[in-house]
Amino acid sequence: MNGVRIDKWLWAARFFKTRALASRACELGRVQSNGVVAKAAREVRTGDLLQVRNEGGDFVIEVLTLSEIRGPAAAAQGLYRETDESKAARAKVAEERKAMFAAEAAPASRPSKRDRREINRFRGR
Repeated sequence: MNGVRIDKWLWAARFFKTRALASRACELGRVQSNGVVAKAAREVRTGDLLQVRNEGGDFVIEVLTLSEIRGPAAAAQGLYRETDESKAARAKVAEERKAMFAAEAAPASRPSKRDRREINRFRGR
């Protein structure tokens, strides 16, 4: 196997839940292959460097093996290797998000009916 469609590989490597989501991410420019924005039909080969942005964060990964079949998570993690810089950046973002959440004061009680109506009015509902 020389190459696999990038949307199939991203789905098999479990970066996206469905192949349609992987192909949509490619359309939106959230996937780069060797520094170039990748379309869904682009072939990925072993040794390629991919940058993937999804709800889990920004990943910079190197492709180790190819697969068109979605298997268990343990097998999917063997398809790629994440760079150390990527791991550190994702850990930093997670730590910042955690610190920001901890800094917010939790409300003393549930909002009253009047408060909920004001919240809905503020949100435009």
